[in-house]
Amino acid sequence: MQIAPNAVAAFHYTLTDDQGKVVDSSEGREPLTYLHGTGQIVPGLEKQMEGRKVGDKFNADVSPEEGYGVHHDELVQEVPKEAFQGVEDIQPGMQFQGRGPQGEINVTVTKVEGNTVFIDGNHPLAGQTLHFAIEVTGVRAATAEELEHGHVHGEGGHHH
Repeated sequence: MQIAPNAVAAFHYTLTDDQGKVVDSSEGREPLTYLHGTGQIVPGLEKQMEGRKVGDKFNADVSPEEGYGVHHDELVQEVPKEAFQGVEDIQPGMQFQGRGPQGEINVTVTKVEGNTVFIDGNHPLAGQTLHFAIEVTGVRAATAEELEHGHVHGEGGHHH
């Protein structure tokens, strides 16, 4: 069976950046499983998964536009430390959830200078080309329940 819309696909992956540094990997864990055609993985990788079958190994490069998006300078801001009420020691790398004009936004602290905290609301991989090494480990038809719910259920079904 080939990966196609409404198929459940499972794959192992290693994601590297342009310098070849490993950003994320499924090594030592269960393969990543998703419902194909529902936008559960980045669009550029989903397109390259189409038509693949169990045992396929391939490399997939995904542009920022089809990955985590381009970097938006307007999402990089300086805010006063007082905005982080109840947080004693703000450090670079900390992540917070805040409110923006379009609703909730996740931000990462990039640096702290005196009473000013520099935050970035871009996804940490925004603006980067994603380099995936993929091995497809499973492909099956989705169940009616999975299609109805729009996501993969584990062994024995899914309980909401």
